[in-house]
Amino acid sequence: MTEYDVTVVGSGPNGLAAAVEMARNGRKVLLVERSDEIGGGTRTKELTLPGFRHDVCSAIHPSAVASPFFNEIGLDVDWIQPPIPFTHPLGNGQVVALHRSVAETADQLGRDADKYRRLVQPMVDRVDAVVDDTLAPLSLVPDHAATFARVAAIGGMSAAMLVSRFDSVGARSLLGGLAAHAIAPFTRLTTAGVALLLGVLGHSHGWPMARGGSFKIAESLAKHLVDLGGDIETGRDVKTLDRLPGEIALLDVMPPAAAVIAKGRIGAVVGAKLARWRPGPGVFKVDLALDGPIPWDDPLSSQTATVHVGGTYEEIRAAEAAVFRGEHPEYPFVLLAQHSLFDDTRAPSGKHTVWAYCHVPNDSDVDMTERIEAQVERFAPGFRDLIIARATTSSAQFEADNPNYVGGDIGGGVYGLKKVLQVGDERPYKLGEGVYLCSSATPPGAGVHGMCGHYAARAALG
Repeated sequence: MTEYDVTVVGSGPNGLAAAVEMARNGRKVLLVERSDEIGGGTRTKELTLPGFRHDVCSAIHPSAVASPFFNEIGLDVDWIQPPIPFTHPLGNGQVVALHRSVAETADQLGRDADKYRRLVQPMVDRVDAVVDDTLAPLSLVPDHAATFARVAAIGGMSAAMLVSRFDSVGARSLLGGLAAHAIAPFTRLTTAGVALLLGVLGHSHGWPMARGGSFKIAESLAKHLVDLGGDIETGRDVKTLDRLPGEIALLDVMPPAAAVIAKGRIGAVVGAKLARWRPGPGVFKVDLALDGPIPWDDPLSSQTATVHVGGTYEEIRAAEAAVFRGEHPEYPFVLLAQHSLFDDTRAPSGKHTVWAYCHVPNDSDVDMTERIEAQVERFAPGFRDLIIARATTSSAQFEADNPNYVGGDIGGGVYGLKKVLQVGDERPYKLGEGVYLCSSATPPGAGVHGMCGHYAARAALG
C-alpha cells in the first residue's frame, strides 16, 4: 500500500496546482475528487448536442497564460489567440475593442486616447512585475515596490472612480465591461484593480482559449502530477480528515466546507473567520448550438472569441448594481464566448457554439435565458434564428454540479477589501496544524491561474 505524505481534496486548477507543487518538492501526493472527473471549473462537455463541446465554467484564460506557476512548470496547452482579445458592441454598428496594441486601442477613444495610454502603457511595459505582485497574496514588502505603488494607487479605487476620469462612451464602456468581471458593485473599492489587471493582460498576453476545451488545462496539470509520482482518485466525497493519508491536507473547497472537513483541527479564531465568509452573486449560463456564426452588426466582434454584451457603461453599472440589490436585471451584462470561430474542435463543420452567462442574486432560481438572448439579438439581429439547441445552468445547478460554487458563486466569495486585504505568508492559507485552504477563497482569488494552490502549498512546505 502506498504511503502518502499529502492529501489534496478537490481537483480544480488550485487543487491540482497545490498537488503538483507538493510533488515537485518530493512529497508523495494523493489527490481526491468527489466527481467522476477532475477539473472543477476547467471541464468541457457536450452540453447541447453531440459534437458541440462547451466549457462548463471557465472559458477564456488571460490569467492562465500569464500565470507564473503555469509558466514555470511548462503547462502543455495549445493556446489559441484570436486577433482581438475582446470587443464591446455599442449598437448601430458601433463597437469598441481592446486590441493587443495599446496605441490601437487608444486610437478608438477620441479625446480619451492620451488618458488611456498614460494609464495602461506603463503597466504593460512592466507586466511581469504587475503579474508577480497581483497574482500573489498581499505583501507588506512587495517585490516590485515602485510598480506595486502605482498599481495599488489606481487599482485600489472603485471602478466608478476610475471611469469618472474618462469622458468618451468607448473608454467608459470598455473599462466598465472589464470591471464587471469583479462581480461587485462599481462603487466598491478595488474593482478598478480587476479592470486594470484584465486590460493589461489583454494587451500583454491576450485573452486566449485552450484548443479542445478548458479541460486541457486540468489534463495537463494532472499529467504533471502523475509524472511526479502522484496519484488521483475520483468519485470520493471527503467529509472529514479522519483516515485521510499523510500529515498534510490541502483543501480546494470553500470555507464552509473546510470548516466541516477540518472540524477538530481548527481553532476558535480560524473557525470564526471561516464562519464570516459569504458567497457573492450567482450566475445563470446559457450554452447554445448554432447553425452559423453570430451575425454581429459591427465589423470587429467576429474577430474575437470574447464579447462583452451590455451596452454603455451606465447600463452595465445599473445591471450589476441591481444584482447586489437582489434583483434580476431586465438588461443584464452578458459575458459571451464564441470558441468555434477559432477552434474547429468545438462544433461540427459549419456549426458554432455560444457560451454566455450573466450575474444574478446568489441562489437565484430565475430563468434568464430570454433576457440573455435578447441582449445578444440587440447587437446581432438574426442571432435567434440560428439557435438549434440550448442548455441552461441556473445558480442552483452550478452548485449541485460543483459544491465550490455556493449559490452559483463562481468567484470564491463576495469581492471586496476584506478579500483583497489578506496579508501574505501562511496566514491566509493555514487552518490548523497540517491543514491548509487552497481554493479561490484565498489570495489571489478567482481565475484559472493556480496561484492559490501554489501559495498554499508553499505555506505548507514552510
